[in-house]
Amino acid sequence: MKYGESVFDILYLLFAIISGCLILYRAGNRTEKNMGLAALILGCGDAFHLIPRVTNYFSDRDLTAALGMGKLITSISMTGFYLLLYYIWLGHYRMRENRRLTAFLWILVIIRIVLCLLPQNGWLENSADPVWGTIRNIPFVLIGAAVCLLYFQKRRRDRGFRYFWLYILLSFLFYIPVAVGAGLLPMLGMLMLPKTICYILMIVAFLRSVMSASKQAN
Repeated sequence: MKYGESVFDILYLLFAIISGCLILYRAGNRTEKNMGLAALILGCGDAFHLIPRVTNYFSDRDLTAALGMGKLITSISMTGFYLLLYYIWLGHYRMRENRRLTAFLWILVIIRIVLCLLPQNGWLENSADPVWGTIRNIPFVLIGAAVCLLYFQKRRRDRGFRYFWLYILLSFLFYIPVAVGAGLLPMLGMLMLPKTICYILMIVAFLRSVMSASKQAN
């Protein structure tokens, strides 16, 4: 199991980072650049957690602090990723910005980051406290729900992003049990694999959108 998971994690990180760089190289506007940045945030942010996790399988060193700090960095980077999805939605569908919605999302982002930075999370001890796992994820779930609803409303307007709302929804359905209950039931950690597949599908949607626009421009 450790070999299969390790290979999957490494391939995912390489795919996300290389795709992000490729999208940025081909990007022709700010929205496409945000797609590339989102892919890079996924890859680089998850690397802080997944690399210590993979290393922990094959090393006798105590990586508790590294694993915990990796989770902190990933938690913050994922918050930024979903905020970027909002701005990608605005640009991709050429929507007029709703300042109240933007302010609401930014407030949730700030609350989420502050909650993640509180010492009660016990990151250095790689704590799996279900109480704080729940508290810090409340604003995160609200951000995800809002962004999911936005993409759901536009699902019929763009074939390439038709199922994007579903990728977001599934990623949260797989993530929340892990974030809240993995400390009590470690087997829940297996849900991170289908969650990662949802992220890969999001990146694929970005790639197709940018490559298609690039071909039309040429």
